[in-house]
Amino acid sequence: MTELNGTVSPAFEPVRDAVEEQLRSGAEVGLSLAVDVDGRQVVDLWGGHRDATRTRPWQRDTITNVWSITKTVTSLAALLLVDAGELDLYAPVARYWPEFAANGKQHVQVRHLLSHTSGVSGLDRPARLEDLYDVRAAAARMASQRPWWEPGTASGYHVLNYGHLVGELVHRLTGLPLRDFVDQHIAQPLGTDFQIGLRDADAERVADVVAPALDFDPSALDHGTAAYKTFTGPSFGAGAANTPAWRAADLGAANGHGNARSVVGTLAPIARAGASAHGRFLKPGTIGLVFDEQSGGTDLVSGLHVRWGIGYALPDRRTLPWIPDGRIAFWGGWGGSMAIMDLDRRMTIGYVMNNMGADILGSQRAAAYITAVYRALATGNPT
Repeated sequence: MTELNGTVSPAFEPVRDAVEEQLRSGAEVGLSLAVDVDGRQVVDLWGGHRDATRTRPWQRDTITNVWSITKTVTSLAALLLVDAGELDLYAPVARYWPEFAANGKQHVQVRHLLSHTSGVSGLDRPARLEDLYDVRAAAARMASQRPWWEPGTASGYHVLNYGHLVGELVHRLTGLPLRDFVDQHIAQPLGTDFQIGLRDADAERVADVVAPALDFDPSALDHGTAAYKTFTGPSFGAGAANTPAWRAADLGAANGHGNARSVVGTLAPIARAGASAHGRFLKPGTIGLVFDEQSGGTDLVSGLHVRWGIGYALPDRRTLPWIPDGRIAFWGGWGGSMAIMDLDRRMTIGYVMNNMGADILGSQRAAAYITAVYRALATGNPT
């Protein structure tokens, strides 16, 4: 039997049972799951394997590409600048990045970037994945483009370019590449093992992603839609995440590397009114901005019904019925990984795995674990 390691508080034993069931069935290859309740780590589990052939065990310090959970950390970087008074969410992007005003984007505001409503959700064609690895050049191309829909009127998921847009603001304000800002101002102060991209020294402890049986094929989409333009601007497959070029890049939308413990440690200050083990990290008022709803409806790119706040999705039972209503901010990574910050319960949940499901957001496995977490919290003493 595949070994599951780690600890859970007594009330959360059913969460361990749910994970063991998925490992036993073979649905999981390797994973980590962590839950923090007001600074108490009530779940810290890891197990399975780092590889599809199930020969290398998933260790406590194993990390993997977490796909769009990366966006939650990029959003946190922007919130830090808002918290410091350096970034105004309601200011035009062009105040900080003058070139972005080109082609009718002079009225696009910072909040539009952070809520996927900017109209710039990818590169105009022709575009190759390699184009995104030159972050400054790709951002310049985006700044010169005409928006693909009227900014602010709807969301269109910024699949691979969210980090280019938000990261360019970080760079303009601080002089630092996004990955360095995250390392110096988020990961190091919080003491978390999270990085955008991958340092060479950490290559030996990375779990490769196991791509879904069928990669997404955008060719069937209407070629005039924002969805087609996004998924071909550029096209990419899940296997790209296992390549050295992907891992070396500064992709604040999709190539963060970490595990559930590091995701939770990084995001827990949001759920805990800005508090961290090392002192105040954010002001409560800044966190409140997350819940300023920017859009709600069918996303033009993902096709999901999504409510976007500032930097994070807000609960919407039409899409994920297993996330309750309330002051919850969340997002997930392609294939099923999840990051949930529940302010009402001062709880943060992180789930990271390598065996990707077919869904853009969430999975049956994620639903089973998170349902078990909420049930345990409701019925038992979290300590």
